Amino acid sequence: MDKKQEKVRLEAYESLPPVIKEGLTPEEKEMFLTAEEWPDSLFAKMDEFIVKE
Repeated sequence: MDKKQEKVRLEAYESLPPVIKEGLTPEEKEMFLTAEEWPDSLFAKMDEFIVKE
């Protein structure tokens, strides 16, 4: 992942409501910021923020 992608993901993470951020495990936070693919559990927690194409 390049620096631009890292910055975009960090900005996205920081813009999440506190209740969502607090509900993430340290592993899920790391996956949010760096993973190529998210596990279903993370998608479930982010469901209302994901725009499906």
